[in-house]
Amino acid sequence: MNKMEEPEGLDHQGYCIRPPSEAYSILLQATLGCSHNKCTFCEAYKDKRFAIKDQAVWERDLDFASKYCRNQDRVFIMDGDALIMPMRRWEWLLGNITARLPWVRRIATYANAKDVALKNDEDLARLRELGLDMLYYGVESGHPEVLKKARKGSDPEKLYLQARRLKEAGFVLSVTVIVGLGGRAGSLEHARATGELLTRIDPDYVGALTLMLQPGTPIYDEYVNGEFELPGQAELLAELGVIFAGTTLSNGMFTANHASNYLPIRAYLPEDKEKTLGLIRRALEGNVELRPEWMRAF
Repeated sequence: MNKMEEPEGLDHQGYCIRPPSEAYSILLQATLGCSHNKCTFCEAYKDKRFAIKDQAVWERDLDFASKYCRNQDRVFIMDGDALIMPMRRWEWLLGNITARLPWVRRIATYANAKDVALKNDEDLARLRELGLDMLYYGVESGHPEVLKKARKGSDPEKLYLQARRLKEAGFVLSVTVIVGLGGRAGSLEHARATGELLTRIDPDYVGALTLMLQPGTPIYDEYVNGEFELPGQAELLAELGVIFAGTTLSNGMFTANHASNYLPIRAYLPEDKEKTLGLIRRALEGNVELRPEWMRAF
């Protein structure tokens, strides 16, 4: 009797990240790293240079997924900014996901303003037609100076304009912001501007993370050198409250369920606004148990 050949698994190179809501998705790593890779707070892609993987690797991954991932009906396409891939690569990948994984009902990826700006309106419409449904869009802050110091490569107006293009193209849009990114001195200005920008964009989802300083990042070096002061726990919680209070969504969800946050939040807006503000107030008063420091992670 011949020994059964063990499946090799999907090709995942280096440190890979995905949103919390994609925990049970098929994770297809179409690209390596991030083409920008300059944000001062991020060390996720420092271990690899940006590259688009060979089609042969995609072929093997899709073959594996077609055999062994039949209970997973979502696909998340990695790495950091796969959206930057040329349209011909997206045409092939999305077409083959549809053909080989016909049970998949949602395809998602990360996006940033630079990547979106490189696609014209026809490109965005075509991506939707091919089955790309949801984009996780990194905003981080609504304050121009905070964005500049973080080397985000965008300003609030560009972030707004490209986000609106995505909404107009029909994508489900999940926007990410970072509590604490303005430091202690700029905490409230960052929070107010971020709430205002979220209201302008009016995404389907907001995902709030709390800044955790990672060794090896420029912002960590600034912290060590005394050039950046991280707000304390109560200040971070108050900042989250200001962002939330300043965010008005026509029909969306505001979450702070990432492991970095002290207070998990899951609120439908507008209906849960007052209830959630009350939760934040009680937490600031010490009447709600917060996530302990040892359980926090980036």
